[in-house]
Amino acid sequence: MLKILRVAVCSERTRMARSERFRKYCNQVADIEYPKRIFSGIQPTGSVHLGNYFGAIQRWVELQNSGEAVLCSIADLHSITLPQDPQKLRENVMLITATLLACGIDFKKSILFEQSKVSMHTELCWVLCTITTMARLAHLPQFKEKSESLKNVPLGLFIYPVLQAADILLYKATHVPVGQDQAQHIQLAQDLAQIFNRKFGQTFPIPHALISDNRSQKIKSLREPTKKMSKSHTDSKSRLNILDEPDVLLEKIKKSVTDFTSEITYEPDKRQGVSNLINIHSLFTGKTPEEICKEAASLNTGQYKLLLADIVIEKLSPIRNNILRLTKEPAYLNEILKEGADRATELATNCWTEVIGKVFGNDLRDVKNVKNTAKVM
Repeated sequence: MLKILRVAVCSERTRMARSERFRKYCNQVADIEYPKRIFSGIQPTGSVHLGNYFGAIQRWVELQNSGEAVLCSIADLHSITLPQDPQKLRENVMLITATLLACGIDFKKSILFEQSKVSMHTELCWVLCTITTMARLAHLPQFKEKSESLKNVPLGLFIYPVLQAADILLYKATHVPVGQDQAQHIQLAQDLAQIFNRKFGQTFPIPHALISDNRSQKIKSLREPTKKMSKSHTDSKSRLNILDEPDVLLEKIKKSVTDFTSEITYEPDKRQGVSNLINIHSLFTGKTPEEICKEAASLNTGQYKLLLADIVIEKLSPIRNNILRLTKEPAYLNEILKEGADRATELATNCWTEVIGKVFGNDLRDVKNVKNTAKVM
């Protein structure tokens, strides 16, 4: 019994010592000032729908226009975790580039680039793979979800969260705008940053997730309003794509699932279908659900759908026209991506040089002397 007590006391002392070391480490990290830098990425697969537009792209534009340093990565390396046709993938890269520009991303203010054009993403991914475990990755929910339908699971699908962490840490990003479903992947990036810093010396800031709590995170499928709007849903009528023609938008909204109550009320828990349409209406106009319900008091759901369709068509048509115009200028799009890749490479090189110096023993500097001198703009 005495031996057990001694072991327990020793274990507790060890735990407290580790906690104290971690506390001191956190205090050291807090003394280092990293410039605020925002990183996000989007895969070039399929057409952008309203969930992507309001949940991600519009947020990037708002951050960019408020003067923040923003990096927008077209995550083509992530897209090949599942089979892709090379020609179609290239077309999708051009399409998503045109879409981001048409939606308001300014390549002069932000860094817009193609992930695969900066080789250090995969190089840092390998280094981070050596300090994480299979058990840690297997617990991530998206791997479980995506692998369920596959007989043979590609290794890339398993380790892509590590690549995602490398994307963020390579630019010493301090903030990452994500949806709630991606929060655990940001936690992995935080964990890997802490593990690397403890093992090799202070190198990375701990990135913080910018999780929006507004209605942009609540856009649901038009056909199954209990589920979020998604590119992967088999029914194309479940989502409103930015490139949909006006007649298609009208038809999708008219056929959206509501209920047998004709009155327009905002009750997300009881009337998911109608509430989803009101959320979309609110995001396009800036009006509150209460204001919308008051204005639509004399309308039934069929009439309200026509009203909403007019608003959606009016708002999306200029964006759609700009996308179609830009896709006819591939040389211009490629030049923008090349310029963005050059700027991203400059940032990445500064970080990667520091990483390899520490990992291979050439640059073991004290944490107090670490400075982040790279400039985004």
